[in-house]
Amino acid sequence: MSQTTSFTEIAEQNKVNAADRPQLRVTILGGGSFGTAMANLSTRNGCNTIMWIRDQATAKQIQTSRINERYLPDFKLEDQLLITSDLDFAVKDRDIILVAIPSHAFRSVIQKIAPMISGQAVISLTKGIEKDSFCFMSEIIREELPEVPYGVLSGPNLAKEIIEGMPAGTVIASHSEQVRLAVQQALHSALFRVFASDDVHGVELGGALKNIYAIAMGMAAAFNVGENGRSMLITRALAEMSRFAVKQGANPLTFLGLSGVGDLFATCNSPLSRNYRVGYSLGLGKTLDEAVAELGQTAEGINTILQVRHKAAQLDVYMPITNALYEVIFEHAPPLNIALSLMKNGHRSDVEFVLPHQEMS
Repeated sequence: MSQTTSFTEIAEQNKVNAADRPQLRVTILGGGSFGTAMANLSTRNGCNTIMWIRDQATAKQIQTSRINERYLPDFKLEDQLLITSDLDFAVKDRDIILVAIPSHAFRSVIQKIAPMISGQAVISLTKGIEKDSFCFMSEIIREELPEVPYGVLSGPNLAKEIIEGMPAGTVIASHSEQVRLAVQQALHSALFRVFASDDVHGVELGGALKNIYAIAMGMAAAFNVGENGRSMLITRALAEMSRFAVKQGANPLTFLGLSGVGDLFATCNSPLSRNYRVGYSLGLGKTLDEAVAELGQTAEGINTILQVRHKAAQLDVYMPITNALYEVIFEHAPPLNIALSLMKNGHRSDVEFVLPHQEMS
């Protein structure tokens, strides 16, 4: 890229090149910030793209104005993107269904589309865990649509940067090579690289677990703990994630990629992250209800703390940061407890799984 070439020019050239690709029929369920960014990207890539939004008035407003006023008010969407509230129209006779629905409503939407599914691949964009069941979104898809090819998309994907056309990458994880290739065709562009993985659970775990530590990092920023403390927090978070993931059957090497350390770094260091913003508000002394209301969007990390803490106790996985966050947020313990959790029991390897038979810390 020459010094005079802008990201906008690269994106426009990508639109020209996309005209030569076979046209995929892509549907995005959910009109939040990330769903909107993926719908816009798919459209830019030459796909026949529909974005479904539950509320009819909101769908009409976005279709007319080309602006998602609630989530991405500063960006105009591609003219070819179709927005609808008709679920049947959005799902039938499509190639790929990308589901960007909050975890608490994910199953109900999958159940609604079940009668409309014929040969579509269903891909989760949701980084969360279902309350009480401890089901990940891929597990919900398998339970409700047992014969359907599926996958999960996860990575350091801040929606505002993607829709601005800034360089980014993500991971499509699926046991089906055809699904991986189809999603890469739909979303890969000059400024958005789509990598592939077959470790569905590992990629999904990375996307869900990092939300916990983004809240912790937001609180740390509010307390101005310093760069040394922030660096220790993010590396110990990676170790904690890896311990938990291995107990769940994931490959720890997955966490060295975009869906692990990449997503953790982006989410823990950006005020664009919803979970970071909630943590920052909590660090300023606001209540959980106040922090969530101020955000105006779903912060998956709050529910994830509850679910992971309970599951870690069942699996006997030592997760001091998660436990300390729970105590601070839900039991009103002093925020200093999070810092203290990092300083306990230091007799272990710096890198997880390097020293065998080490004491848990």
